[in-house]
Amino acid sequence: MTFVPDLAILLQFAVATFVIAITPGPDMTLFVGRALAEGRAAGLACMFGAMTGIVIHTLIVALGLSALLIASPAAFLALKIGGAGYLVWLAWQAIRHGAAFNPDGRPRPARPLIRNWATGLGINLLNPKIILFFMTFLPQFVSANDPDAIGKLMFLGLAFIPLSLPITIALVLAADGFARLLRKSRAVARSFDYLFAGVFGAFALKILATQRP
Repeated sequence: MTFVPDLAILLQFAVATFVIAITPGPDMTLFVGRALAEGRAAGLACMFGAMTGIVIHTLIVALGLSALLIASPAAFLALKIGGAGYLVWLAWQAIRHGAAFNPDGRPRPARPLIRNWATGLGINLLNPKIILFFMTFLPQFVSANDPDAIGKLMFLGLAFIPLSLPITIALVLAADGFARLLRKSRAVARSFDYLFAGVFGAFALKILATQRP
């Protein structure tokens, strides 16, 4: 299969993917936050939404469309504002809806899974740092002169999903288990709302500070 990179490249890519997967980001904050508030199904739905975004980013990079987007100052600015605004909205939602648990200790009613999936997709697609990352990350493992470059970019981009899933799933399941401890203290649960809101706000500022290459 000519679109499969050499074993040495695959191993390097796997190591890089592991490092990226354990690095905190707005998407991971969303997965863990929803798992804490609504259970593992909500966290996993958000996670699969973000993974759908990875597929789309891979297609965009392989087809060269992301380079056109980054090359346009107006488009890049609009993407930054949209992404930062989305994170600010998520931060406001975390504070507005109060503690992650009802006063009687039960989890709040979970949103429909499709809505959590869409939230995960949105937080992924509206993050210009992810576009920049995929533009600079994937091409490092494929030669520009390779006649199968597009196929290999697609293969590596899609391989990012199964390589990172074990880590992200483990974090979501751990958060779901930790939620049982939070139910014993409404004050602690409420502090997590503000913590997640603060993290989303910080990532929003970081996105606004992102510069075109």
